[in-house]
Amino acid sequence: MPDPIAPDLHIALVEPDIPWNAGNVGRSCLALGARLHLVRPLGFSIDERRVRRAGLDYWRHVDLEVWPSWTAFGGSMEGLGAPWLFSAEAERSLWDLDLTPPTVLIFGRESTGLREDIRERHRERLVRIPMDPGPVRSLNVSTAAAVALAEAKRQRTRT
Repeated sequence: MPDPIAPDLHIALVEPDIPWNAGNVGRSCLALGARLHLVRPLGFSIDERRVRRAGLDYWRHVDLEVWPSWTAFGGSMEGLGAPWLFSAEAERSLWDLDLTPPTVLIFGRESTGLREDIRERHRERLVRIPMDPGPVRSLNVSTAAAVALAEAKRQRTRT
């Protein structure tokens, strides 16, 4: 059951394809104090055994909100916090961001990333995770979400 106190850190998966990635991101959100937003259409049912299995026995504790569409979520995201949309094509680095609360970290579909219309509309809010040059185009979405969550948490707990 979600905590009645609104969190100041959010992760959104827009039109995710792969159930175990959603489960892994949910577990990371639970561990690092973030609310998970899933934006439909989903490539799976959140009741699927594979989602629960990836989230282990933590899934029932995940602070989860499911949105019917990007239009519904996009119209509300700035009310949740400063939105940062992740894209391998972004010029701005995650390491250069000030992730002062409240913050919304937004990730696209595993197979294609965020839709082009979303990237174009929010071009000034696109961010990437720096990687060494080489054959890897991008990180798995659950890995990328964990990296971004950890950076947000690190910035918030610095003394």
